[in-house]
Amino acid sequence: MNNRGKKKLPKWLSVAAEEGQVGRLRRILALGADPNQRHDGITPLFLASVQGELRCAALLLAAGASPNEESGGRRAGLPLAAAASKADLPMAELLLRYGADPLLPERSGNSALDWARGWEESVEEHRAVEELLLAAVEGRADGAGA
Repeated sequence: MNNRGKKKLPKWLSVAAEEGQVGRLRRILALGADPNQRHDGITPLFLASVQGELRCAALLLAAGASPNEESGGRRAGLPLAAAASKADLPMAELLLRYGADPLLPERSGNSALDWARGWEESVEEHRAVEELLLAAVEGRADGAGA
């Protein structure tokens, strides 16, 4: 691949992650794209998380994407906070398996746990994500004392 093509990898990676193009994402990663490379300040993992693209998020994480890398620019935030704000339990579970921190604050000051607790209405999906994040926090506390 020439230099011109290499410069386009971050954009291609972001588009594939956001649009759920699993095969294309796999090919772009095979070309050597950095799964943490930002396009317009936004990480591909954040885009996959916002859109609920679980298979793309799993590919990015397996390729080394950081679950605790905050996006900037026009769509700022952490992947786990995006999953929590959308009450996306499968995405939150995946991100936690790869080390996402439910207490890590975004630049706005809110953590994923804050987002999970921030719903006025208490529906099953919101409660499930909040309970998952609380269990992850408690598990870390238990592990720290061992």
